[in-house]
Amino acid sequence: MLTIEIEREEDGRWIAEATALPGALAYGATEAEARSRVAALACRIIADRIESGEPVPEEAREFFALT
Repeated sequence: MLTIEIEREEDGRWIAEATALPGALAYGATEAEARSRVAALACRIIADRIESGEPVPEEAREFFALT
């Protein structure tokens, strides 16, 4: 399972980060929106890594049967 960290910025926006995927950050007007956006981004990053033969973080391997 991927860990998502959530924090509220001083301007009121929420930022979410999938910690196992460098650069997987997303903002949202609400905590739920930020969490949803970073989860979608994480899926796209993981799919891109699989497609290009790059390593996938251990935390993400339970989502797919990677061989």
